[in-house]
Amino acid sequence: MKIEVKKLDNNKRELIIEVSGDLVKNKFEEVFKKVTQEAKIPGFRPGHAPRDMVEKQYSSLVHEQVLKDLVPDVYNQAIDQEKLDVIELPEIADVKLDRVNLSFKATVEVSPEINAKDYKGIKIKYKKVSVSAEEIKRNLDSLKESRKLDSLDDGFAKGLGYPNLAELEKAIERQAFAHKENQERQRIENEIIESVMKGLDFKVPQSMVNRQVADMVRQAKVDLALKGVPREKIDEQDTTLTKELQPDAEKQVRVYLALADIAKKESIVLDDHMPRKVMEMLLREAQWQEEA
Repeated sequence: MKIEVKKLDNNKRELIIEVSGDLVKNKFEEVFKKVTQEAKIPGFRPGHAPRDMVEKQYSSLVHEQVLKDLVPDVYNQAIDQEKLDVIELPEIADVKLDRVNLSFKATVEVSPEINAKDYKGIKIKYKKVSVSAEEIKRNLDSLKESRKLDSLDDGFAKGLGYPNLAELEKAIERQAFAHKENQERQRIENEIIESVMKGLDFKVPQSMVNRQVADMVRQAKVDLALKGVPREKIDEQDTTLTKELQPDAEKQVRVYLALADIAKKESIVLDDHMPRKVMEMLLREAQWQEEA
């Protein structure tokens, strides 16, 4: 196999691929044998028609089938051989095939070269999470006002499924603690991401951004429908939503690619759980310091 790779831009490559000899000849022979066994030619039982008659009547079908079989196989071998991290289906052009030669061009979009570094030992300042008596009181007062009550007592607590007011206060404390803990964890993860992305300069593949925008627009439409917005009003917002969501989509793809680069360096599998696993590794490797 002969492969020539041309760099069209940061994320696009053109592959000129040529194969010849036994690989092509054997594929033609394999397809002709299959067609001969199934061919319906007047005067002959299937599988018994002369080869020259089968070739004359079915040559274009065989040619098409050989292309369907060979091009994807050869393309995948070329990608593996060149170790290209392809992120989009190829554009195939200039296909030429005869009984011994196959050649074609494949234009592909590849993941950009990122080379994330200094991602271990990131310094993190964390705040110890706690819930004060004043915060619990504010939550209780808010609950009292929303229910238009003069006072809160055990009877009210029982109405909400708690044995007494003390247990209701504990539940409010737990909820407030969980909320603050989630906020703090989100803040820390955002800091980690900012540190990882610092100094990384790469072009984001547009195809990945387009897919992300499409997913986000679909979700936004579902959210609008759940809020009772009429279908025709939702459809009218396609262009607006696409424009509004584009920057976020590009940022999300940029972060994903940086995390994927780290995953490859750390031998973390690139599956749906990859971003979470990379973040867990970054948090384990970070330098933690409690804020005064």
